[in-house]
Amino acid sequence: MSGAVFRFREGEQMNDNKVRFFDTTLRDGEQAPGYSMTLEEKLRMARQLERLGVDVIEAGFAAASPGDFDSVKQIADAVRGCTVCSLSRALPNDIDASASALAGAANPRIHTFLATSDLHLQYKLRMSRERALEQVRKMVAYARGKCAEVEFSAEDATRTDSDYLCTVIEAAIASGATIVNLPDTVGYATPKEITDMVTNVRNRVPNIDRAIISMHVHDDLGLAVANSLAGVQAGARQVECTICGIGERAGNAALEEIVMGLRTRSDYYGLSNSIHTEEIGRTARLLSSITGVKIFPSKSIVGANAFAHESGIHQHGVLTNARTYEIMTPESVGVKKTELVLGKHSGRHAFSERLKTLGYALPEERIDELFAQFKRLADRKKTISDRDIAALAEAAAPTASDPAKQYTLVSFVVNSGNRMSSTADVTLQRGGKTYQEVALGTGPVYASIRAVEKIIRHPFSLDDYTIQAVTEHRDALGEVSVKISDATGTYRGRGVSTDIIEGSILACLAAVNRMLDESQGGIGTGAASIAQHSFDHDMLGGGHTDKQKIEEAN
Repeated sequence: MSGAVFRFREGEQMNDNKVRFFDTTLRDGEQAPGYSMTLEEKLRMARQLERLGVDVIEAGFAAASPGDFDSVKQIADAVRGCTVCSLSRALPNDIDASASALAGAANPRIHTFLATSDLHLQYKLRMSRERALEQVRKMVAYARGKCAEVEFSAEDATRTDSDYLCTVIEAAIASGATIVNLPDTVGYATPKEITDMVTNVRNRVPNIDRAIISMHVHDDLGLAVANSLAGVQAGARQVECTICGIGERAGNAALEEIVMGLRTRSDYYGLSNSIHTEEIGRTARLLSSITGVKIFPSKSIVGANAFAHESGIHQHGVLTNARTYEIMTPESVGVKKTELVLGKHSGRHAFSERLKTLGYALPEERIDELFAQFKRLADRKKTISDRDIAALAEAAAPTASDPAKQYTLVSFVVNSGNRMSSTADVTLQRGGKTYQEVALGTGPVYASIRAVEKIIRHPFSLDDYTIQAVTEHRDALGEVSVKISDATGTYRGRGVSTDIIEGSILACLAAVNRMLDESQGGIGTGAASIAQHSFDHDMLGGGHTDKQKIEEAN
């Protein structure tokens, strides 16, 4: 038979190096809560699985319901590039339903199963070993009379007595099974036990060379992929799996993990398959879109973080040579590019590269300043987006011809409540000197801006104040824009922060630095008039609209 696994013993060479991928996303995967699909959705998924290059699509359980029957039938009629399979209990009616639903398939397969462990035989089937063995013989032969390709599964094989398992498998092959499946139905086995089971079957079943050994492993102990690969290494040449590992309870073995395990470690396994790996990402995204279940960010191969690097050391390595921290390329699984996620662990190198990518060509000293701001922001936000970086870069543009003459924010403390006046304690730095003032106001923003005015001792009017979010989520950056004026002109400033009060102070300082730079004589010009200037009068009354503008914005 074409593609058969030939019997081997230690030291012998296997002459079949292809691993077949049996995808059961539409059957076992759909049995997981929250993953049910409409007929149209199943058809879309089946066509994508065909593009992915799976060898077998298990389209459903034809006898389970009229809906499942229709799904199997329409997928069988639509898919021509791979085998379409229907699951059946070892019962005539089930097999008949599968045969009928698969009538239009280019390459049909009936997949019938019967439990073989003593636990299942006694408590589920209430059947003796002898009766179960006879049922396997009859039903496999019955299925083979209706379909040229028959798969038999010994349900709960990993908890089945090894001698009895070999007897059942031999009988199934003798009755016409072309594929024999050894399921770890409840995800109980370890890789060593899987290896021993497959080796035992290959060496003790005399007609095993007439069938392909298959693995169907569940993930109850988190070992589904490891156990599947162990089975393959021991001689199994079909793996039954699902996209993203969806399925009963903790799920099935994840197709994408097995595929990329075989590909990435081809030096170790030395096995081939027909999967078009560049379609993996697309397939996973389609499943997520259809079911509405998001892919876990840290999911291997297809998760959002699978090719994301935050650590500065890792980022530097990836930028130098991607192979330092990536064992596969993102393009190989249908991901456009490696993502360097900027966060508190990121280094200056990655930050600088991201600025360049975003189009900001800045001198090194400016990058140093921005990186310090970035680090402060990263302590507040879990992840820094490109929009965050752009906002920082734009807000940090020089606001005075001489940076040494700029006021910078050192710290602020605000005390505020709905039954009290707000108090702002603001500390600024300029030219190596530190300045501190405390001011009262009807709100925290108003009090903070008033404290800034008191420090610079140059009266100004707040003509406009606006706030908008520049990034998403709860830790979004807020952008504050202000317009101030004095006797010499009007000046604008922007401030960006996750804290709206800090953003307001930064925006005010950006405008103030421009104002002082352009005012005749700069700082101190207003010193003569400061004595005649009443901050209370300026900010709380006297025709100024500062209080009103801020209160309206708040």
